[in-house]
Amino acid sequence: MKAALQIDLTFNQIMDLVRQLPRTEKIKLSKELEKEFVATKLSSLLKEFRTDELDEASIDAEVEAVRSELYEKSRGKNNH
Repeated sequence: MKAALQIDLTFNQIMDLVRQLPRTEKIKLSKELEKEFVATKLSSLLKEFRTDELDEASIDAEVEAVRSELYEKSRGKNNH
């Protein structure tokens, strides 16, 4: 069973360690940090847009209204 090791490092200490990594490891680290950032940002966006005010029926009704409007506009252009 692995034991977790936790040590307190400053940002500068971490940067010193990163600078010692080979180029390929730095690239892997960069990609992992980017994945974490994207996941955090996505979670934040989903939380921001989450609502209990909309249900599927409301969304379907709005989609149908827009489709009807677009259809009517396209019919008007074809008749002129």
